[in-house]
Amino acid sequence: MRFRWRRFSVLLIAAVALFCGVDAQAHKPSDSYLNLHVENGQHDLQGQWDVALRDLDLVLTLDTNTDNQITWGELSPREKEIETYVFAHLQISADEVACPIMPTELLVDSHSDGTYAVLKFSAHCAAPPKSPPKSLSVHYGLLFDLDPSHRGLLNLSAGAITQSAVFAPEQAEITFDLAASSLWRQLLQYIVEGIWHIWLGFDHILFLISLLLPAVLIRERGRWVAASRLGAAVGHVIGVVTAFTVAHSLTLSLAVLGVISLPSRLVESLIAFSVVLAALNNVWPLVTRRAWLIAFFFGLIHGFGFASALNDLGLPKQALALSLFGFNVGVEIGQLAIVSVVVPLAFLLRRTGFYRRGVLVAGSLLIALVALGWLIERAFNISLFAQL
Repeated sequence: MRFRWRRFSVLLIAAVALFCGVDAQAHKPSDSYLNLHVENGQHDLQGQWDVALRDLDLVLTLDTNTDNQITWGELSPREKEIETYVFAHLQISADEVACPIMPTELLVDSHSDGTYAVLKFSAHCAAPPKSPPKSLSVHYGLLFDLDPSHRGLLNLSAGAITQSAVFAPEQAEITFDLAASSLWRQLLQYIVEGIWHIWLGFDHILFLISLLLPAVLIRERGRWVAASRLGAAVGHVIGVVTAFTVAHSLTLSLAVLGVISLPSRLVESLIAFSVVLAALNNVWPLVTRRAWLIAFFFGLIHGFGFASALNDLGLPKQALALSLFGFNVGVEIGQLAIVSVVVPLAFLLRRTGFYRRGVLVAGSLLIALVALGWLIERAFNISLFAQL
């Protein structure tokens, strides 16, 4: 029986690793950043749209020499083609009258997850001619047909008023009241974005799962045995989740507010490293009684990873506090949803050999293997999975 479990574990790790080669940016889902500025009392609108080159390459094949790098020499000759494709997926209207979009310039800029095309544009909202527009409607449809997880992050400023929103396939059009800011809608948007971010942040999920898997077990005489009471498991989970929450909330706040800043490459590498260590600790335990210490220490690093999602928005100071609070709430809701699924299932299966060997040991080795791939990719800026 022991031999069969070993063979099963090896086959499970190999099969799933080949099946789900997740790239190094698993932490960061596909986003674009749209900034619109409307002057008070005027009909002219200025905009900037940052779209990831990797996303544009999926549609337009910009990397013509297939060297996994898109140079300005490859990008510049395709300017009109890029503008035509991108702006075909954006419509703006003021008081239900269309505002024709005029591209003005193509640049490039670096975000935390790579290089982006920066498309500057203007729009003139012609009607009504004698009064400033009272509402602005934005319809966003970029990449939704290819990647339903894609999100468009909008920052709209109209005079002293700032509003933010997140576009998704189920919410492709949003109308804004230019005379007032809906704080409740903005808060809800960032709660949803926080939930979505944790659910698509595969490295965060794997780190959390690695800490939760042994929660229903107790280490005795060098082996894992089933916990007799649910209360003991729940206490362990509460300690782990609370420590992780406090830690990442602290560094998320400090990073977004600009108090502390770390290089993105270092942060992403350390996040992958934290997953490797947390997973291997389940197989060769060094820390068994105070897992909350691991959760807190590496939660500090994960907080910097969460911050990149908000920093890339370029939010003005007026929106920082609200968006930060909403995003944090969303992350916790998403995190608790994962806990509510993993822990009850783990508790039901905790006495079985399948759980102790197949899930805890083989599953943790698989997590460590995938995370090690992320670590190598992020630390050395290479793409392992792209070569498979």
